[in-house]
Amino acid sequence: MSSSIIDSLPIVRGVLQRNFPLSKKSWFGVGGPAEVLFIPEDIDDLVFFLRNTPENIRITILGAISNVLIRDGGIDGVVILLGDTFKKIYVEDDIIEVGAGVNCTRLATVAMDAELGGLEFLMGLPGTVGGALKMNAGCYGSEISDFLIEFEAVTTSGQIKWFTKKDIKFEYRKSGISDDLIVTRAWFKTSSQVNYSILKKVNSIIEKRKQSQPLNKRSCGSTFKNPTGKRAWELIEKAGGRGMRVGGATVSEKHCNFIINDANATASDIETLGEKIAQKVFETSGIRLEWEVIRLGRKK
Repeated sequence: MSSSIIDSLPIVRGVLQRNFPLSKKSWFGVGGPAEVLFIPEDIDDLVFFLRNTPENIRITILGAISNVLIRDGGIDGVVILLGDTFKKIYVEDDIIEVGAGVNCTRLATVAMDAELGGLEFLMGLPGTVGGALKMNAGCYGSEISDFLIEFEAVTTSGQIKWFTKKDIKFEYRKSGISDDLIVTRAWFKTSSQVNYSILKKVNSIIEKRKQSQPLNKRSCGSTFKNPTGKRAWELIEKAGGRGMRVGGATVSEKHCNFIINDANATASDIETLGEKIAQKVFETSGIRLEWEVIRLGRKK
């Protein structure tokens, strides 16, 4: 990597590292490096960095890299990961304030421990709150936007902004949150009065995931979104996709909407397999599957 990019960046209090191997953090365990990685010390550090970074440098914000396929060529420019300052949770009555770097499972656990209902569906979701909002993550009939009150974000030019739920359009597995925004905090409305056992519901969700998903394998969850009125896994199964393989990537025998890295796969193996599955589904059903896993970076 040319030293010119990192040399043109401002001096920060957080971590600034060149050529960082993103595969170490990726749930797939694949992908090339970040040209430069930045982990801000706090929101002031983040704002300072963004305001003083040349406009021609590409900025990419990542969370847990649990729903992202980093291509083998890596990501040019600066990749931002939110550190510990953005992983705090505060509970006041039935309102929960959450840092965008908080893991969804941790948020569900904190809500359960506080005997607050509504967020049980987040148990077992590997992503961060920021990423979950961006893609409007959901399962078992609930979406994270259902409980959103407002969120704080920083623009890539370094402006802090606040948005209420009504300011943003949320749809199935996507939101109107601009790519120009880095979500930093969010507030959620829960319920202190529920007519069910929160613990039992959480345990039920955990058991369902164990029974239906390859949780002990390297994957990024559901590969494709469910088409309207259909289930992606059923379409893949009918197309003969279960067990398909490209290189070290294979379609899970347990849940055929999961692609897993079970033999030192490359990002190219995973993406090629996904495209082959989508083609088979189109040929057998006429339905074009849409990727739920986000693909970023350069191909080698």
